[in-house]
Amino acid sequence: MHDAMYDAPNDAMHDAKHDHRSLGRELDLFDTDPLIGAGLPYWLPAGATVRHALEEYVRDIERRAGYQHVYSPVLGKRELYEISGHWAHYRDDMYPPIDVGGEQAVLRPSLCPHHALIYRSRSRSYRELPLRMAELGGMYRSELSGVLGGLTRVRAIQLNDAHVFCAPEQVADEVRGALDLIGRAYAALGITPARYRLSLPGAGQKYAAAPEPWRRATGLLVEALERSGIAYEAEPGEAAFYGPKIDVQIADAAGREATLSTVQVDFHQPERFDLRYVGADGAKHRPVMVHRSVIGSVERAVAHLIEVHGGAFPGWLAPVQLVVLPVTDAEVDRAREVARQCLERGLRAEVAEPDRGTLGARVRQARLVPYQVVIGASEAAAGQLAVRLRDGRRFAAQPVDAVLDRVVAAVAARGAELWPA
Repeated sequence: MHDAMYDAPNDAMHDAKHDHRSLGRELDLFDTDPLIGAGLPYWLPAGATVRHALEEYVRDIERRAGYQHVYSPVLGKRELYEISGHWAHYRDDMYPPIDVGGEQAVLRPSLCPHHALIYRSRSRSYRELPLRMAELGGMYRSELSGVLGGLTRVRAIQLNDAHVFCAPEQVADEVRGALDLIGRAYAALGITPARYRLSLPGAGQKYAAAPEPWRRATGLLVEALERSGIAYEAEPGEAAFYGPKIDVQIADAAGREATLSTVQVDFHQPERFDLRYVGADGAKHRPVMVHRSVIGSVERAVAHLIEVHGGAFPGWLAPVQLVVLPVTDAEVDRAREVARQCLERGLRAEVAEPDRGTLGARVRQARLVPYQVVIGASEAAAGQLAVRLRDGRRFAAQPVDAVLDRVVAAVAARGAELWPA
């Protein structure tokens, strides 16, 4: 469970020019409606495209890192959350139970209890460990109206979540692996962490488990941070109720800080759910759960990306990756054919036809599109495209296939460079 990801950012004046709420509406990425409800934004086609590209990217890097993906229901019996400890420690942030067939069901505030049950659904051997289980799943938090805002703090959350079930001696390596995955994703997305926070328990009754598991879990996180060469700040009172965690903090243009990604070590829930694996000695042993989220909630991740890039997303993430600009009506059919070729190659392309204005006006309208290709009479006759990049660079006319090959390769690389050398 990654509860700190929904902590309210620090109070500060937010620069409207960088505010994802105004940018998101201006760029037709998302919106809200009072009939749907506060904290329940809907995604428009352009925003849904960004979200889909982001989700597919995360699933891909998780698969390559040895994760297996699952789906689990957004509802669970109240008893499930009583066992996990959420009902005792997190009830104020959960929706009230729903009476269903004489039983009480709850909209889940977290995915980890479901994953624990999937793990224990059959006997497990030490040979299966570490077992890395991932899901992009929905969960729900009963947030107060006063803290809701845009995509950063919502009531229905799509979480990039994963749980690694491993032997105690595997924990430090799994934490390091998760930190590496987070670092690689941030590089591809153009995100710079503000800091790494080691979130520790504070005073009060908020935290579960005896002191010894907390000490062991904290030691493993510190070991992973230090072996990874990552500077961090320890902060009491920010731990999850069941264990300490590493929070990767981000900051917006106004300096307001929030948590995006987390890595947590949990001895508590494996005990609560009586999770076991058969060791090499033939005896039953208790696994450790490493909770891990690469990009946190999709909503908060997209909000941050909107603000970081001002809507000019990396080429692989842009809603429209390439716009075809016929100079006159005579080149429209050729432009449509180029757009069709783009779609066949997996690129998101559209044609900005002359009825939208002068060529200069259409270029300005497409200022956030990474690739702009112009077709005049000479280009149409020669089967070529004149290329303009979003950053202002221009290239001489080249054959259509050569241009599209270059763009496809740049997009597939999922990097920041629009035109790699």
